[in-house]
Amino acid sequence: MGLERPVKESKMCTQLNSRQLIEESLNRYYSDDIRQALGQFPFNFVITDPCLLDHPIVYASQGFLKMSGYSTEEVVGRNGRFLQGPDTDRRTILKIREAIREEKSCQVSILNYKKNGTAFWNLFHLAPVFSEGDGRVIHFVGVQTPISKFSRSSVTNNVSCSRPNNCHAFVENRLLNHHTSSVIYFGSCRREFSRDFSVDLSHSGLYNSLAEEDNAGLEEEPACEAKESDKQKAIDAGNRILFELTQFSKHTGKTVLDKRSNSADLVRVAPISSSLSIALNRIHESFVLAAPHLLDMPIVHASNLFLQLTGYSRDEILGQNCRLLQGQNTDQAAIAQIRQSIVAEQCCTVRILNYRKDNSSFWNLLHTAPIRNASGKVAFYVGVQLDVTGIDEDEHQDKGMTPHLKQLGAVGAVRVAVRSLHGVGSSR
Repeated sequence: MGLERPVKESKMCTQLNSRQLIEESLNRYYSDDIRQALGQFPFNFVITDPCLLDHPIVYASQGFLKMSGYSTEEVVGRNGRFLQGPDTDRRTILKIREAIREEKSCQVSILNYKKNGTAFWNLFHLAPVFSEGDGRVIHFVGVQTPISKFSRSSVTNNVSCSRPNNCHAFVENRLLNHHTSSVIYFGSCRREFSRDFSVDLSHSGLYNSLAEEDNAGLEEEPACEAKESDKQKAIDAGNRILFELTQFSKHTGKTVLDKRSNSADLVRVAPISSSLSIALNRIHESFVLAAPHLLDMPIVHASNLFLQLTGYSRDEILGQNCRLLQGQNTDQAAIAQIRQSIVAEQCCTVRILNYRKDNSSFWNLLHTAPIRNASGKVAFYVGVQLDVTGIDEDEHQDKGMTPHLKQLGAVGAVRVAVRSLHGVGSSR
């Protein structure tokens, strides 16, 4: 029996699971009528989920669709970079990126493009949505307001033209962004990276070099500034949307707020920044991150593939100890080996019998490793899982990488992300 499912079947399962995650993004925190309530607003806005791969749009208002010329199917599930074009200012993109990293609001004027290639100046207002329970950022609200009246002196000639539909870069951007992950997330630079690995290290490890490269040789270009009254209207629109989200979240018992609550349960779950969460979500392996310095060493991050493997939801996993996967036939010697490696701050690989949420068992080739921060102290432990049920130990070979090498690659990617981004935007 091979270790990997047929590619076609795997892709179909991944796409189905992705659609389910996007659908559940709003359903998890808000009552059933939230979409209908949001549909009553006349504003142009989107809601994005930084906890999902590539920080996709999970809701787009009718105003946004009319403004951009795209349909719901063309927007939901995609990263917001498709609005960018050849003359979108990179410095403005970096400002948005920095706001997401620091989990704070921002407001910028940015040159965007409609589906038909027409350029327009957009007053973009970004605001984070926090979980009252654990203080994590669960969504971002992005309000767009086209700037129709502006001084000619504030716009250069090359940005007032339309983007041609037959432009190679434009066509490639429209057709491929929906199917590929890239280095930047919502409101990001249009530069794309193709890669053959299971993780994109660029966002986490190469962020500073990218920022320097993006700024190299660029002269400051005047931006189109919106009127103060329009800026205030955008803030008011964002506040009204956040108020509606808060009201509908109370019905589910998972209240959200426009700012981090001082009473958030930061002891039970150590919130990691949304920028670190985004970087971790790019790692295409089944793994969890646990915080050794918190009581009972709770899980603080779980990958989508881990949720698929175990059958648990993210809410059911976060804050729990990894012993949740143990059962009556789990080998105590293997458990002891894992515990000893944690005490010694060393790596460990064991073959252990674990149990899913539905009580079905599976053989797990588990690799655990300490993850140190930039100062060299252990910040987390990572556990990378591989279902090897029905596979002999001697069969742990692949035509390419061995499964263990893939696990080591995932650990390396986690280390890069944590050292680069742990603590960014996480002042609690």
